[in-house]
Amino acid sequence: MIMNHQYQDLITIFNQTFSSQYNTRLELGGDEPVYMPADEKIRYHRIIFARGFYASALHEIAHWCVAGRERRLLEDFGYWYEPDGRSEEVQRAFEKVEVRPQAYEWILSQSAGFSFTVSCDNLNGDFEPDRLTFMNAVQREVLDILSNGLPRRVFMLSEALRMFYQIPPLSVEQFKVK
Repeated sequence: MIMNHQYQDLITIFNQTFSSQYNTRLELGGDEPVYMPADEKIRYHRIIFARGFYASALHEIAHWCVAGRERRLLEDFGYWYEPDGRSEEVQRAFEKVEVRPQAYEWILSQSAGFSFTVSCDNLNGDFEPDRLTFMNAVQREVLDILSNGLPRRVFMLSEALRMFYQIPPLSVEQFKVK
């Protein structure tokens, strides 16, 4: 079955699920995604995703789901970001911190019936990242999360997405490395 995934639907689902309890809204942005905590001008936190891409929104939401209460008070959660063109050493460090968010992204993607692929995010690096090894690491993280139970915010959004897209309950079998 082919589904039509519109970012406007994801904005609505996210905002209905989280805006009152977490004072956080999902918003369409420009070229670069960013998380902006509430301030004097805008009294709610904003997850701003890039260019209307559904996958970008899911990825940024996944980072929000990883971030604890204190990190959600910092721009971009206070995380470091090394731009495209990373060395092998820096790429390994990047992948290490991306395993959990990309596992959440895969769970949320599956909950929406949306295709997921890992993002090594290093198109102009001085070496070719090992996508399969990274994908396997993300899969192991997903399986661990499923066996221990979804964290609250991941669970809440997963359920809302599954209801909206009429997706059956998640199972281990749905998370195969291709």
